[in-house]
Amino acid sequence: MTDHRYFMELALREAEAAAAENEVPVGAVIVHRDRGIIASDHNRREQLRDPTAHAEMLAITQAAESVGSWRLDFCTLYVTLEPCVMCAGAILQARIPAVVFGAADPKAGAVQSLFELLNDKRLNHRSSVISGILAEQCGHILSRFFQQQRSLGKK
Repeated sequence: MTDHRYFMELALREAEAAAAENEVPVGAVIVHRDRGIIASDHNRREQLRDPTAHAEMLAITQAAESVGSWRLDFCTLYVTLEPCVMCAGAILQARIPAVVFGAADPKAGAVQSLFELLNDKRLNHRSSVISGILAEQCGHILSRFFQQQRSLGKK
């Protein structure tokens, strides 16, 4: 049985690295069924000046490079925050069969909160979803970051 908490703790470390870089603290880890951890990253939108540089997108690119294919058939994505529409689309395009996330995102979540893209029967591919793993810790790092941003007068 997979220890989802262990891999989510690793994703939380990535989120902490993002916060230290003044990025929105979201972290992602991709685990291959046979090879173990093949990718990990965190948000880098500010650093890269790239609106697509979400933790999931960067980790998916790393994982594809690692396995030598855009198909990530035997992988599980762990991410501290519910993926947005862009990231959910990339997850489906990469054929990632399983996604585990921590905190729900009621404003932009495209997995369970606003949309259910990963389980939409109208699409060719679907991913199984497990939510709420270390949700409190995942939510806390985000809340703390945004409180700090507000206290500094940033949006």
